[in-house]
Amino acid sequence: MLAVIRIRGTVGFYYKIKETLDMLNIRRKNYMTIIPNTPSYMGMLKRAKDTITYGEINLETLTYLLEKRGELRGKQRLTDEYIKENSEYKSIKDFAKAVYEGKAKLSDVPGLKKFFRLHPPRKGFKSVKRGYNEGGDLGYRGEAINELIVRMA
Repeated sequence: MLAVIRIRGTVGFYYKIKETLDMLNIRRKNYMTIIPNTPSYMGMLKRAKDTITYGEINLETLTYLLEKRGELRGKQRLTDEYIKENSEYKSIKDFAKAVYEGKAKLSDVPGLKKFFRLHPPRKGFKSVKRGYNEGGDLGYRGEAINELIVRMA
C-alpha cells in the first residue's frame, strides 16, 4: 500500500496534473490518500510527482492514522463502534490490518471518507520545490513517509 500526500497547490500547473490529483482524491494541500501499488497508479504518481510525496505505509502508521484522522461524512470521527456496526470488522485495528494486506478498501466502511485531512508537519517541510533525493520533500520517499505522516497527524 502506498500513502500519497499532496504538498503543493495547483495554481499554474498543467490541467492533466489537476485531473490526476482529482482522480487520486487529494483535492487540497495536506490531504492524504491510500492506494494500492499497481502500474496504473504508478503512472498517475509519476505524472503528479511535482505536487505530491508518496511512499510505502506500514501497519502501525495506518492504524494510527485511522484512529486519529479517520473521518466519516458529517465531520464525525471514526470509532470502533461504528466499524463494528457497519462492517464485518471488530475494530479499527482489524480494519487497518485488512486494508494493509489488501483484503479491504477504505470504501468497504460506508460513510468513511477516502482521504485524510492532515495538518502541516511539525518543524515544517524542508523544501516544497525540490525532490526528496535533492534534500526537499517532493516525489518518492519510501519508508520515510511514515515519519512525515506522524508529524502531520
